[in-house]
Amino acid sequence: MQTEARVGVVVEGGPRALNSQPKQHKPLQQQHQQSQIGTVSQLVAGGVAGALSKTCTAPLARLTILFQVQGMHSDVATLRKASIWHEASRIIREEGFRAFWKGNLVTIAHRLPYSSVNFYAYERYKELLHMIPGLESSRENMGRDLLVQFVGGGLAGITAASATYPLDLVRTRLAAQINVIYYRGIWHALQTISREESVFGLYKGLGATLLGVGPSIAISFSVYESLRSFWHLHRPHDANVAVSLACGSLSGIASSTATFPLDLVRRRKQLEGAGGRAPVYTTGLLGIFKQIIQTEGFRGLYRGIMPEYYKVVPGVGICFMTYETLKLLLADVTPKL
Repeated sequence: MQTEARVGVVVEGGPRALNSQPKQHKPLQQQHQQSQIGTVSQLVAGGVAGALSKTCTAPLARLTILFQVQGMHSDVATLRKASIWHEASRIIREEGFRAFWKGNLVTIAHRLPYSSVNFYAYERYKELLHMIPGLESSRENMGRDLLVQFVGGGLAGITAASATYPLDLVRTRLAAQINVIYYRGIWHALQTISREESVFGLYKGLGATLLGVGPSIAISFSVYESLRSFWHLHRPHDANVAVSLACGSLSGIASSTATFPLDLVRRRKQLEGAGGRAPVYTTGLLGIFKQIIQTEGFRGLYRGIMPEYYKVVPGVGICFMTYETLKLLLADVTPKL
């Protein structure tokens, strides 16, 4: 969820800043045609950019997941020995180099429907919010438009996360498999979880996910906008691309730091009962936080934060540059179709 929020903020901010040119009045039919082309182009560009970004940073993403769930079935001595180099060496030695991309296929499969639902829901929520008295779109009141974008983005994130959550859960279970392969693929995992844990088993950890959507988007959005305004105030001639990348990366780090404990609890809830294991946590979210602090210390809430940090800059950079490049290519191709 953190990655989606930070990439969404950069993609929203970058093109808006780059394309802030005066609009010319065109016939309604031509505007509608360009709108449709723009929507398809943005969906394709966003989906491909997200898939490429996640594929490139998949090794770090899997390391993050493995560290996050270590405390569920490991003793204190094992946890103390854990390090990025030690875990990466173990993966290569025991599972092979390709194992760094375990679960990446379902990540890519999750990306397109998530982006599509998020994009469509965002536009619909903005329309509904603009119908509320006092929230009509206005160039004179930028604060009002920012509020609509923020609330619309949060609601769209919640809608998209809920609609595609089973794929996110399957991704975690596939990536967390180490020695015993219990789930043989996406479809097998969905069938097995539904059969053994009921359909509700596909939504374990959804509460923690939805709780993290609002703070993640709020922090990403506010930090990004504040940093970009501060940057343009002191260095107005810097390239918009460089500013968006730098601010997007810093907002991603801030968002990850603030919401990582919720993300860790979400991953652990997703693994509850996996492979027929007995549940580790039998309480609610607050009880899980308390148990983690008691058994692993406060640092246990941030287990896996370093690989998460390491993937922020390349993840945002790859996604943003791919998105912009594809938008330019699709803009050249679509008029010829």
